[in-house]
Amino acid sequence: MTLATFFSEGGLGTTAAFVWAGLIGLAFGFWLERAGFGSSRKLTAIFYLRDFAVFQVMFTAIVTALVGLRVLVAFGGVDPGSVYQMETFMTPQIVAGLIFGVGFVMGGWCPGTALVGLASGKGDALVFLGGASIGSLVYAAVWPAVHDFAVSGACGICTIPETFGLSPGLTVLLVVLMAFAAFAGIEALSRHRARTTGDA
Repeated sequence: MTLATFFSEGGLGTTAAFVWAGLIGLAFGFWLERAGFGSSRKLTAIFYLRDFAVFQVMFTAIVTALVGLRVLVAFGGVDPGSVYQMETFMTPQIVAGLIFGVGFVMGGWCPGTALVGLASGKGDALVFLGGASIGSLVYAAVWPAVHDFAVSGACGICTIPETFGLSPGLTVLLVVLMAFAAFAGIEALSRHRARTTGDA
């Protein structure tokens, strides 16, 4: 039996969809806090190559979702067309990613983790969310001026398999191997740092 989704049923704007989104968001926030992501110091430590927990947790989540979805699709449990996928606007999304990264380093939070920090009583998370809200209002105000750029480079829904001519199964395998290689590299770096600093 193929699972239906709110997207496939046209119900993304329904009350039930919002309730489920809220429950999933609360669960996600709880586990982010458990992983230590309620601290801006821990979040930004990855940019200084001091702590790779953010990378490890998020990459693990991505790989788990990727493998899980591929297994469900392979056994007919999920129709790929029933899963919402954002359209790709190559240039503006690259620029937006760079801006997001700079904001992450400077502010110490991303929007999701800032909510976790706020729930944990972090004052800097409140300041960050205030700045993000003001930035959103400014963006809305200048939208007519940036509209043409924001929709430039449109290429529909671009996926890695389609872009590079790979099969979905091979793509999953390569991503999993990439994760193992990255984790092994992080472990080697940590051991080397421990030896050089005398913490071993």
